[in-house]
Amino acid sequence: KTISSFYNQSAIDAAAEKASVRLTPTTMLYSGKSPDGSHILKSAKYLYKELPVRIAHRIKGFRRLPFIIGCNPTILQVHELYIRAFQMLSDFPPVTNGKTETRYGKLVQQLLDDHKDVVTMLAEGFKECRKHIQDESLIRSFLDNTLTSRLGIRMLATHHLTLYEDNPDFVGIICTRLSPKKIIEKWVDFARRLCEHQYGNSPRVRINGHVAARFPYLPMPLDYILPELLKNAMRATMESHLETPYNVPDVVITIANNDIDFVIRISDRGGGIPHNIIGNVMNYHFTTAEETSQDGKTNPFYGHLLSSGPQSGPMHGFGFGLPTSRAYAEYLGGSLSIQSLQGIGTDVYLRLKHIDGREESFRI
Repeated sequence: KTISSFYNQSAIDAAAEKASVRLTPTTMLYSGKSPDGSHILKSAKYLYKELPVRIAHRIKGFRRLPFIIGCNPTILQVHELYIRAFQMLSDFPPVTNGKTETRYGKLVQQLLDDHKDVVTMLAEGFKECRKHIQDESLIRSFLDNTLTSRLGIRMLATHHLTLYEDNPDFVGIICTRLSPKKIIEKWVDFARRLCEHQYGNSPRVRINGHVAARFPYLPMPLDYILPELLKNAMRATMESHLETPYNVPDVVITIANNDIDFVIRISDRGGGIPHNIIGNVMNYHFTTAEETSQDGKTNPFYGHLLSSGPQSGPMHGFGFGLPTSRAYAEYLGGSLSIQSLQGIGTDVYLRLKHIDGREESFRI
């Protein structure tokens, strides 16, 4: 096959014309169990139709990028990953019985593994070609769409694969009695370990508010957003107390729960975000730890705020943590907002809609 036929397949165009079918978490919750196990086959049939459509939409997004950016080898690599995924999903025979369904599950798992580094690769790619970016808003909407769509695909795929598991508090990826306090504590431990490794100490964290709250929710997006926000708070605290690293103010987290949404506020005493960069912290920045540590001499705040990568990463990374968290929160019908008390510290508010709340839920 010629190169161009790999990139321009009529099947991709046809699939991209279709609208994706987005599910509410309540639908996923209630169709996620059945006495005879038929729900697993139904779920596979849904994915079989849905995944190629969603992936085709993403491929169209790559095609629309300005030529010089779309040609970047790292971005092209991600583009090609999506085309290969489309081909593998399209070539798979229709899912009709338990046997094909098991094989289909293995393919979905393989694709999840193949795509696990996509966020890092995109950050790398845009960093490499950032001097060619003329229209920031175009790249922002490309990344918002690509990253949230990827989150949706990964949630649906992981949901399907975890329907097999018999976990008492879970239906697929939905925890039926999620404790915000418990999941916050898990990521506090993670962020403190990173912070201690980097700075020799870490701030203590106090959690107050509705600490006993439990409700059905999806841990998966929180597993991305929380470590990002906690790393930022701890890094700001340590960077603004370099003279007294063993005597630093606590980070205070407040949980507020009501019948429409829940809010997690993370308050640090890390000096706040300076006026001149507060307007930029929600934009995608293509910085690396090395660059920020040089920047750090001239502007210490760039060092600890604009840089942050996927949760596995160190205290520094790409300037992707906050904007990605914002995009995820908005995708889930919520918001991420920042109040900076310059000279004192920063409050970050993560607001997320309940999946069974009084108002209409979001769709995945």
